[in-house]
Amino acid sequence: MTSGAPNSLLATNHKVGATGQTKVTLHLGHLPSKKDIKGPWPRTPTRVDPNNPPWPAYRGYHEYSFAHATMGVRLPTILGKAIDDATRTLNEQSSEEKVVDLVQCIERMDVLMQDLSGNQKLRPIVDDGEADVALWNKEIAKFFQGKDFMNAPWLFAEAYKYRRLREAFTVSTYWSDYDVFYRQKCDTFSRSSDAVFELSMRFAEPFTQSGKSLEAKLDAERLMFLELTQVCLWGNSTDLSLLINMTEDQIKSLQSTGGDHLAATEKNILGNHLSQLWEAVKDLRDKTGGRIDFVLDNAGFELYCDCVYADFLIQSGLARQIRFHGKRFPWFVSDVTKKDWAWLLNSMVYGHLFPKATEQERESLRRLGLRWKQYEREGKWVYEQHPFWCTGYTFWDLHSEAPDLFLHLSRSDLVFFKGDLNHRKLTYDCAAPASTPFDIAIGPMASAAGAPKVCSLRTIKSDVVVGLESDEIAESLDKEEPGWKISGKYAVVLLSEGRPGEKVRFA
Repeated sequence: MTSGAPNSLLATNHKVGATGQTKVTLHLGHLPSKKDIKGPWPRTPTRVDPNNPPWPAYRGYHEYSFAHATMGVRLPTILGKAIDDATRTLNEQSSEEKVVDLVQCIERMDVLMQDLSGNQKLRPIVDDGEADVALWNKEIAKFFQGKDFMNAPWLFAEAYKYRRLREAFTVSTYWSDYDVFYRQKCDTFSRSSDAVFELSMRFAEPFTQSGKSLEAKLDAERLMFLELTQVCLWGNSTDLSLLINMTEDQIKSLQSTGGDHLAATEKNILGNHLSQLWEAVKDLRDKTGGRIDFVLDNAGFELYCDCVYADFLIQSGLARQIRFHGKRFPWFVSDVTKKDWAWLLNSMVYGHLFPKATEQERESLRRLGLRWKQYEREGKWVYEQHPFWCTGYTFWDLHSEAPDLFLHLSRSDLVFFKGDLNHRKLTYDCAAPASTPFDIAIGPMASAAGAPKVCSLRTIKSDVVVGLESDEIAESLDKEEPGWKISGKYAVVLLSEGRPGEKVRFA
């Protein structure tokens, strides 16, 4: 019995191959020609995982991307500086036990340098007693078996390098809390005197608006809010992991906080939700009483700007409590740790970082520091640290991998994510079109039940860019200003409304 299919589809040739086996080939000449079919992006949620983000991942072997420069040049340079710092500390020691212990730490750093430079495979994290070991090794086992530094997604490989650096010290006896980047962070803040005193002289005294009408007060608050949001935004320009060889004049230029400067830079905010952000924050005072969270980025000057901003939010009544989320250990060179937080406030009140400062400038800084310390005592400012912030997971996985943290953030009225790294983790650090809406790009952080309002304040220093009105904006800059994505000249202020108030659910 024969099939009723057209003969043209059944016609075959029988050829005898070298092995003596018969090969069958189909004649498909009457069918349409093959088409170049592009895979659907973004990937469906069930096909998204750390090695397969929603859009194509940036990987170290992509020579066109900043990932290539980071993995091949920047990270070895940063690690080399860390080894130099540890060696300098070694030469300051007198105790033989501490010397021997630190020598072993440096040897482990040397092994990491060899692994990084030689593009070795990603091994599991040694159980060093840290709370994140299980999260790291689960992710490596499930998604990165056999992957090396260059072919794993850049975001994960970069985070893994810093976790390995941490491991070099946590397995030691005397140096488990050592921060190889601490000197750099302190030095950068001490070199920021112009911008530091520009703000302290303006905000040392409490913010008052006596004698104004209600309408005038609200308008003054709006203008102050918009200006300080920009101060908080552009304070992110001095990222030590990127600007590792900056001159003092370059730092001062990036940190300029004058009104004329801010007015000029607003045109460089390519995705600009400042007006929506003001409306959202203004509503907090009337509706909920206002808890605002900051997921912090850099220590030193950026943290100082964050605190000036948070101070205004408390004084104006736009927020009743601010929760600051830092890292549990040194991370990406300049990220805030508890030690950095305490150092900033104590150096403002008691320190002598600025020998050329006038008595009035020193007093203005001291008054700011005293007020901020009082906020801590009263519970208006709370510093927190959670193991999840120092894992290789993106924030798309926060809901599933750190449900306690997601539930905690869901109770916030607004969560600011500061800086480039947090933005990369929000957006899965992948090659999404520039016009991708922010709430789509951040996935569950916008769409999960109970997701809080989220605002990303980010100066652009890496390849991923979303939230722009059109792809043409990015395409035009690609032609006119090659390197614009890593210059820190441009920024985004992007807001997601989330799904606040809904009951948080976990599978």
